[in-house]
Amino acid sequence: MATSEDVSHNETVNGHLLSPEEQNQLTEALKEFEMWKSKVDKADTEKSRLLLEKLDTEESKKIAQKETMDLLEQQKKISDASLQQKKALQESILLLEKNNQALKEQLKEYEDMLKNKRAEHSALQQRFKVKADIPDMKVKFTGVRMEGEEVEENVQDIVSVFTITQKPSFQLRGGQALITFEENKVAENILKLPKCSVTFDKGKMDVKPYQVTLDRSVKFEVHMNVSKKKICFFNAPPYLPDERMRDRLEISFSKPSQGGGEVEEVVYNKDTGSGEVTFLNTGAAEHLVLKKKYIIDTSREIDVHICPHYKYQLKQFQTYCGVPKRTILLGGIEDVLEEEDLQDHLEIHFQKPSNYGGEVESIKYISGRSTAEAYFSEETAETEA
Repeated sequence: MATSEDVSHNETVNGHLLSPEEQNQLTEALKEFEMWKSKVDKADTEKSRLLLEKLDTEESKKIAQKETMDLLEQQKKISDASLQQKKALQESILLLEKNNQALKEQLKEYEDMLKNKRAEHSALQQRFKVKADIPDMKVKFTGVRMEGEEVEENVQDIVSVFTITQKPSFQLRGGQALITFEENKVAENILKLPKCSVTFDKGKMDVKPYQVTLDRSVKFEVHMNVSKKKICFFNAPPYLPDERMRDRLEISFSKPSQGGGEVEEVVYNKDTGSGEVTFLNTGAAEHLVLKKKYIIDTSREIDVHICPHYKYQLKQFQTYCGVPKRTILLGGIEDVLEEEDLQDHLEIHFQKPSNYGGEVESIKYISGRSTAEAYFSEETAETEA
């Protein structure tokens, strides 16, 4: 290949002499050749650089792909773990909901049981509730001090014990009769019969005998201690400050002219206007209790009400059922006659030995839709604790 230097020394090409214009063209062509040669060298260099970069890029790509795969694998593991945790959490939630439902059902069952127990408690309270006005009666003392026995000193209480016994009862409904015989054996024989045919003027009627089971009754003792040295008072408004009011109460209750005595202690409640007075000796308290009123000298004179100071306890509480051995219940009676006439026919029938009867002590028949409460004494009912 000819170069520009060669051209400068040789003005001919292949034996042909070049003209100046051709020489210029050749020179330009050589320059252009050099330019493209330089560009080719640069392109080769750039190609080599790009190949190296490509190699580096492929290596980075492999590393990135590996890291990506590792990340995907790690993400998959995390996702699987999260899915397992989610599944376990869902199972736990389902188990908790199941347990919660079971607890709700158990709670409802306990609430129903509690409701039934409360109803039963209320029924028992009503059933065994004792409310009665105790009439005035003579007190029977069961203990006395014999001569020669030592007298206890400093006796401060009057002790009394009351035994309260509720009579056994039975609710008699319409179409039923209670009949009590003088002998147990008569009632036992009639109870063995499946039915009793009672004859009337207009025919006969079959009645069925039943054993009587009385309602539950109660028996208990009330132990009461009445203080001989202490009284309670009411209706004493706080006209003075606490300390002064207490001092005036003590001074007033200490006056022998009004029936008072030497005071050991005064307890006063300004909110209720009531309190207690403890005397040093017996006698004053008993006297004031009988008076029921007492004049207190504060900033003004006031009449206070006096009552005994006592404590009581309920002891020996027992419930028992009564099963009368001489009384039977007759059921299935129809109102074919007037109440009194029908009762007379029943009494006549069960007095006859031919009808397995005997002497009738008492009989009561209830007709229609009426009801009556029959009470039994200990003589007519055998009790079971």
